Amino acid sequence: MVFLTTKLVERVSLFVSFGGLVTSFVTFFLPLWKTLNSDLNEMENWYEGLWHMCIFTEELGLHCKAYESTLALSADKLASRALMFISIGTGLLGVLVAFFGLEGVNVGAGHRRLKRALLITGGVLIWVSGLTTLAPVSLVAYLTVVEFWDENIPDVVPRWEFGEAMFSGWIAGLLLVVGGSFLFVAVCMGDYEAEQAEDLAFSKETPRTQYYLKTEVL
Repeated sequence: MVFLTTKLVERVSLFVSFGGLVTSFVTFFLPLWKTLNSDLNEMENWYEGLWHMCIFTEELGLHCKAYESTLALSADKLASRALMFISIGTGLLGVLVAFFGLEGVNVGAGHRRLKRALLITGGVLIWVSGLTTLAPVSLVAYLTVVEFWDENIPDVVPRWEFGEAMFSGWIAGLLLVVGGSFLFVAVCMGDYEAEQAEDLAFSKETPRTQYYLKTEVL
């Protein structure tokens, strides 16, 4: 397609990656990873995140409280915090590195290999960011499903279910993976365009030899 240029693919991939990074950052601090509603009191909803535990009632509204001790947290919450920290750090670094590798950015202008290396490095970092976003969300989702269907827990005990932050986390991870993948596509497109330009330049500069035969189509 004429409009699908390397420059356009680079900018779309960076835009998608940045959107995934922002969504991942918001998901990290949302107290809506899991939700619980008791049949005994339908007007009361509980929410749990990586940093806060919240309760919502129609009379008092939403009240949140941070976890008192980090050491008292479960292993899955500690692992999820660590992975989300890695996700945000690698995602931010990847977006910055990829930005300087874009066509039109003055940094590294005229050095195609440097630009190519920056795009590849940015794509790898963004890929890592996407995977480390999907991992904690999927881990919490798995544990929630296991606890929900645990037959050892009496039926009268309320069960935790998926919160809105779980779905935003999955979307963030997919956006980061797609954004990183498109950076690799942009690199391949750039290599192809450079190869085509070199072949065209070579064909123009190469003189005809004495063995060149002119043919005519009758």
